Amino acid sequence: MSQSGQKRPTLVADKRYPTKRAAPKKPARATKRKAAPKPRKGGGGGGPRKPRSILAWPFVVIGWLLRLFWRLMWKGAVVVALIIGVAVFYFASTMPELNAMLDGRAKGSVTILDRYGEVYAWRGDQRGRTITTETVSPHLKNAVVATEDKRFYRHFGLSPRGIASAVKINMSEGRGPLSGHGGSTLTQQVAKLLCLGVPYDPDVWKTEAAYEADCRQGSLWRKMKEAVYAMALETKFTKDEILTIYMNRAYLGAGSFGFDAAAQRYFAIPASELNPAQAAMLSGMLTAPSRYAPTNNLKRSQDRAATVLRLMNEQGYLSDKETAQNQDNPATLSKAAKAQAGGYFADWIMGDLPAFLTRKTTEDVIIKTTLDPRIQKAAENAVEKIFAEKVSAGSKAQAAVVVMSADGAVRGLVGGRESRVTGAFNRATQAKRQTGSAFKPFVYAAALDMGYQWDDFVVDEPYCLNIPGSGEWCPKNYTKKYYGTVSFTEALAKSLNIPAVKVSEEVGREAVRSVASMFGIESDLAAGPALALGASDGTLLETTGAYAGILNGGSSVTPYGLTELRLVGDRDPLMTQTGGIGERVISREAAAQLTFMMNRVVEEGTGTRARIDGLEIAGKTGTSQSARDAWFIAFTADYVMGIWMGYDDNTPLKGVTGGGLPAEMWREAMVEIQSQLVPTPLPMIRPRSTPQFDGRLMSSDDQQGFGAQQKGGGNQGGQSVGEAVEDALIGVLRSIFGQGN
Repeated sequence: MSQSGQKRPTLVADKRYPTKRAAPKKPARATKRKAAPKPRKGGGGGGPRKPRSILAWPFVVIGWLLRLFWRLMWKGAVVVALIIGVAVFYFASTMPELNAMLDGRAKGSVTILDRYGEVYAWRGDQRGRTITTETVSPHLKNAVVATEDKRFYRHFGLSPRGIASAVKINMSEGRGPLSGHGGSTLTQQVAKLLCLGVPYDPDVWKTEAAYEADCRQGSLWRKMKEAVYAMALETKFTKDEILTIYMNRAYLGAGSFGFDAAAQRYFAIPASELNPAQAAMLSGMLTAPSRYAPTNNLKRSQDRAATVLRLMNEQGYLSDKETAQNQDNPATLSKAAKAQAGGYFADWIMGDLPAFLTRKTTEDVIIKTTLDPRIQKAAENAVEKIFAEKVSAGSKAQAAVVVMSADGAVRGLVGGRESRVTGAFNRATQAKRQTGSAFKPFVYAAALDMGYQWDDFVVDEPYCLNIPGSGEWCPKNYTKKYYGTVSFTEALAKSLNIPAVKVSEEVGREAVRSVASMFGIESDLAAGPALALGASDGTLLETTGAYAGILNGGSSVTPYGLTELRLVGDRDPLMTQTGGIGERVISREAAAQLTFMMNRVVEEGTGTRARIDGLEIAGKTGTSQSARDAWFIAFTADYVMGIWMGYDDNTPLKGVTGGGLPAEMWREAMVEIQSQLVPTPLPMIRPRSTPQFDGRLMSSDDQQGFGAQQKGGGNQGGQSVGEAVEDALIGVLRSIFGQGN
């Protein structure tokens, strides 16, 4: 029910849009108040700010410095990054192509082959064929990566982890952070091998050694440049190309640069044929090539290779079975490497040829030689054995050996007791020593060529000559005895001095000097009568070559070691030699007689210690004045061999004569040399009986005897019984202590 009497309110719609109100009146300007300060963190209310404590100021300063350092650091990092980027771009844009970076040689190499074409020695910087990661043995590629940089295929040229690890190791070992372990990646090592792109310039560097030392310096600035260059390499080349550069330029000891040269040097095979054990041995050398070179210490090199094989196994390159198999069968050296590749023979070859083809060559040269490795080894073994068994410990005495064929082809050469040397003084070719009685065959050669005979007689008696300016000179025999009338053959066999001087004076010193020089003794020959007794100096090589002239029938000989020289890659040789025989010096008949006379030296004279049953030998002993030099030079039908013993400072030998240790050394070597040869008779006369004295002295078809006319007369009828007994006793003593001269 509605309420009556009340008025209803009027219905009005809601106002959805406000009406525009008049602007409010601007209030009167009031004084502006400051906003209340915000309360500080950790503080109380918003009261007035308290002044900082003095203790808080250091923290404020440190904070400000840290904020400044951070701003500078990120801005500096941007600048450094830009500089590094520009440097990397510059290095990468100026780098040559890959092929130009594989070979950085400044000099060529020399490979020396023996008479059979096998490598015997190397000289110079040895480099093999260009190899790539695709052409080498995969075991080598894996061994290098496992040993040098296991993260090689994952980094950008630098390894922060490797650097940090190296710094930690260096600090723990008490060294500076950059001393010792460098943490270098394989790419950084390539940068160092390339010398940061700076080639060798002889106008800038005094020597290559100085250039290489500069490349290897380890200063901080150098390491920074090396890091930039490494990143540039990564920009320019692929990983395999960088590894290719490394494998072609890394030094691996013994003058070999690159893994192909090292494979040839140590194993006589190309790098493509390396097995895991060989690859591990080569890779193990990278940290210290000289120390781990197998030619230096094979056992140490094999132990290092075993470690590399273990690393290859840990990184998945080899199975456990393969690892064990290769560790149990380590790599061994080739024959040439076992022989230490070179020694005196190689030095002689290098010094005997033009420097532009050997010592200073810019090309790779191959030299084929006359050397026989079996004969060379026999000579070295003989020297080693005699000094070990017959020479007192600590003795500084030396020895030299030369073995050659009748045409002068040198088959073996030892220049001193230490055969494993390079560049040492070569006593076989460089030492000029007094030859002593080893010269006497040339005295008799001159006489025989003039028509005298092997069975002519001469008187061994007291004998003197007046030498202008020097007075009287009276030669003596080694035994201080006189043997009366003796044949040429007996005089040479006993190495009697007086008969040799008499023969020389009779035929003329100039004739003797001419025969000796034509046979190849190039040294200055004495002008006086002592010429006949070997007062002149000569080298073992030239004197042995002169004896080769007697063996070949009387023609001169020039000792030689080269048969062919050519450049690598060329078919036609630049030089060849097929023999060293020259012009005839004496007749064949004279040479045959002289060979017989020298055969008697070995069979019944001063050289009996060199006798070998079933083998004909002809030779001559020699002991110089005061026993400073002892010689024994002799030949079979196949080879002539000369032995010299003495001191470098000319100290007299004690108890050593040419018929003693040198003859024994000769026999020791020749037994081994002839062991694979059929004995051949010597080219000599073969008389049916010994000569009998018939009253004629040193006669010939056109010359009268002179022996009885010389001063002193002598005993022309021979020796008394007492003298014969005494001589027999002396002969026994000499056979024990040395055969005189």
